[in-house]
Amino acid sequence: MAIDIHWILDDAGLAQHCAAWRRLPFVAVDTEFMRVDTFYPIAGLLQVSEGQRAYLIDPLLIRDWAPFAALLQDPAVVKVLHACSEDLEVFLRLTGSLPTPLFDTQLAAGYLNLGFSMGYSRLVQAVLAIELPKGETRSDWLQRPLSATQISYAAEDVLHLAEVYSALQGRLTAQKYAWVLEDGAELVANLRREVDPAEAYREAKLAWKLSRQQLAVLRELCAWREREARARNQPRNRIVREHSLWPLARNQPDNLVALARIDDMHPKTVRQDGEFLLKLIRDAAATPPADWPAALPEPLPVDAAALLKKLRAVGQREAERLDIAPELMLRKKTLEALLKSGYPHGPYQLPDSLRGWRRELMGQALLDCLASEGESV
Repeated sequence: MAIDIHWILDDAGLAQHCAAWRRLPFVAVDTEFMRVDTFYPIAGLLQVSEGQRAYLIDPLLIRDWAPFAALLQDPAVVKVLHACSEDLEVFLRLTGSLPTPLFDTQLAAGYLNLGFSMGYSRLVQAVLAIELPKGETRSDWLQRPLSATQISYAAEDVLHLAEVYSALQGRLTAQKYAWVLEDGAELVANLRREVDPAEAYREAKLAWKLSRQQLAVLRELCAWREREARARNQPRNRIVREHSLWPLARNQPDNLVALARIDDMHPKTVRQDGEFLLKLIRDAAATPPADWPAALPEPLPVDAAALLKKLRAVGQREAERLDIAPELMLRKKTLEALLKSGYPHGPYQLPDSLRGWRRELMGQALLDCLASEGESV
C-alpha cells in the first residue's frame, strides 16, 4: 500500500504539527538511532503517526525541541510506543522530556496474554495479519539521504503502530488499560532515576565476595567509570571492561605491569588511564574504615530455590485468573529481594520494587506464603 508520508525538516514545521497532534487522543511514536560506539543513542529519525499518515522528523535539522517536549508531556495525549526503553533515552537526550501517559504495545500484548516480550513484527502479524518486510534496523540512520527502503520501513512501522494501538485498546478492559499506563509510568520513572555513580558498585559482578575495604575501592572504580562513560560518550566497557572491575578491587595493583595483568584489562585502558587508575586505587584503598561501604548480601543459597518457586506460583495463579502473560506478574529480582529481607526464618518485608497493582493484588499473598512456609519448618 502507498503510505502518505510527510517530512518535517525545520523548527516551524515541527511546532505547527506538534500543535495539531496535541488536539488528538493519541499519537504513535517511533525512533531510529545509532548506538555503536557511544554511551548515548544518536537520533537518526523520529516518526509520528495518528493512524492515517506517517510524519518523519529529521533530527539533524531540528534545533528547537520545545514543542515536541510539550507534546510528550501533554497528559491529554497518549503516546504509543513498542518496547520503548531505548526510545525513551533518545527523547530524554534530544528534548529533556519523557512521554506521559505512555502506552507500550509490547506490555499490552502481555496483558492480553498474546505473548511476553513480543517483537514488533510478530505483534503486527498477530494483531493486523500483516507481514512486515525484513527490517532496516542495522542500517545507517545518520546517512543522508536516507534510502527509499529506509524511508518506507520507518513510515510503515509507525503507521502500523497506530493501528496496533487501536486494535489492542479495543480488547483491553479498563483495568488492564490502566495497568499498561501504570507500567509505562514506571518505565519513565526508572529512567528518571538515573544511576548514581556512587551506587554503581552494587551492581558489579561478584561484589558481594569483596571485603568492606575492597568495596571502597570498587565503589570509586565504578563511580569513575560511570562518570567517564557519560563525559566521553563511550560505552562503559570502553572505559574499563566489566570483568576487570572485581579483580582490580580485590588485587589493587600498584604499578602498570600489575595493572596490565588484571583479567580482561584492555591495553588501551592501561596506556590511556593507567596512571590515573593506580592513583584512584591507592587513594580509595586508604579510605578510613568508618567510610567503607557496608558488606553486600550474599546471593540466596541453593536451598532457597524451592521457596522462590512457591512465590513465583503466587504470580502464576494470579496471571491465570486474569489471563495475563505470567512473566508480567512478579520479577525474579523482586522475589529475590523479598526473600533476602528475612531468609531463612523471617520476618519478611515487601521490597520497594513491588509497587502499584502488583503490591495490592499479590503483596499479602506473598507474605502469607512465606508465613505458612515458616510454620511448616
